[in-house]
Amino acid sequence: MRIHQLILLIVSASAAAQEPDSTLQSRGATVSGLVHDSVSQAPLAGAIVQLISADGSTGFALTTASDSLGRFTLRGVTEGRFTIGFLHPMLDSLGLDPPLREVSVRGRAPLRLDLAIPSPARIRSVICGSPPRGDSSAVVIGFLRDAHTQAPLAGANVNGEWLEISFGPKGLSRRIPHLTATTGPTGWFALCEVPNAGELALFANRGADSTDLIELQIPANGLLRHDLYLEVSPNVSPDTTKRTDIDAPFHATRSSEGRVSGIVVTAVGAKPIASAAVSIPSGPRTSTNERGEWTLVGAQFGTRVLEVRAVGFYPVRRPVNIIDGSPPVRVALSTFQAVLDTVRVQAAALGFDQNGFLQRRRSSGGGHFLTAEDITRRRPVVTSDLFRTVPGLGVERSDSGPAAIKMRGTFEDKCVPSIYINGAYLGDFSADDVDDAVHPDEIAGIEVYTGAELPPQFQRALSGCGSIVIWTKRRTRW
Repeated sequence: MRIHQLILLIVSASAAAQEPDSTLQSRGATVSGLVHDSVSQAPLAGAIVQLISADGSTGFALTTASDSLGRFTLRGVTEGRFTIGFLHPMLDSLGLDPPLREVSVRGRAPLRLDLAIPSPARIRSVICGSPPRGDSSAVVIGFLRDAHTQAPLAGANVNGEWLEISFGPKGLSRRIPHLTATTGPTGWFALCEVPNAGELALFANRGADSTDLIELQIPANGLLRHDLYLEVSPNVSPDTTKRTDIDAPFHATRSSEGRVSGIVVTAVGAKPIASAAVSIPSGPRTSTNERGEWTLVGAQFGTRVLEVRAVGFYPVRRPVNIIDGSPPVRVALSTFQAVLDTVRVQAAALGFDQNGFLQRRRSSGGGHFLTAEDITRRRPVVTSDLFRTVPGLGVERSDSGPAAIKMRGTFEDKCVPSIYINGAYLGDFSADDVDDAVHPDEIAGIEVYTGAELPPQFQRALSGCGSIVIWTKRRTRW
């Protein structure tokens, strides 16, 4: 009841707050403090702070806003008991009610108190219950909205899946846990017991309508907030059917009038990148102009995956919301040199594990292996030439985009494999990306896994496709 009274009193007291009584302020006490965002560990600017009578009467109320440093001051507070709280869009985005505190003011003595958005651990405890001792799992929260109207979507499914690798008597084993949350009346959802500081694949569906499957990194603090947008087909009722094809979201017949634009720049120096390929998989594609600007027209509404590639740069895949009035998307690309320098450090520590390579070669029933001697005999001009000689693997070139590596997949005839270099996952590179990253002379060995039976350390969660693992010699041009 007090929360609703607080919200109503913000409106009723706004006029009084704009024209304060200077006489009252000089006679009353001062209540001041800071508003802190415990999630981002930063001051919370623009929070609407209000002090009201503890009994809920409208006889006394003061309102102010926190400044850029999160500071607030309320003057002219009479003696008595009060309730203080604040409102901010961040609370709405987290699905939290305004936090309230009881305060007592005596005479004109100044009072200092701080307000805060609860910590990630506290938020998780409120939403998911107190975790067992030693449990470091995370929680994912957000809102699901209609991609056209931005209205909340209730009764829809939000699904999370991730790859879990464990060590047992028989060695490495893998499984893909699945969590489903049903959105409430406000479209709010929460997924509890998600692995902390790991990678999560997330998608929402309502009947036959689905967002794209997006990959998100769980932050170290154990709280991830991410909103989703879904384009709902007319006359479609909610359905709790679990998706079985995890690699390709299914869609009913829907409009393709979505529009999104943005700019592509370098990660260092923010210089525009011209002729970068920008696309939504299974959707429209375009190229950036000389100023790095781009616009995609004819995309399906909702949460989709945006893919950006440019020659000499590490490709980027990121979630994007195709909605009316969506803001421009800024994508910063790192050079291959910058990315592969990190891989080189890892390679220096790991090196080419020839024993592991040979052991997997002997025991693997679904892998194809190329040694340095095999590569020399094939005399490839570029690394991707080697893929044409491996069963179930090929390179497809087109005039509209980079050459794509295609593999026979688990759920479809052709899919894009994951690429690993010296044990480090580098994404679903194109053939051109691989050729830029490593020269055939630098390769000590290649492992290609096209089936479902592949080592867990070389499989991405929910990819539904195989992997190509490239090992380099210690001396490289990186």
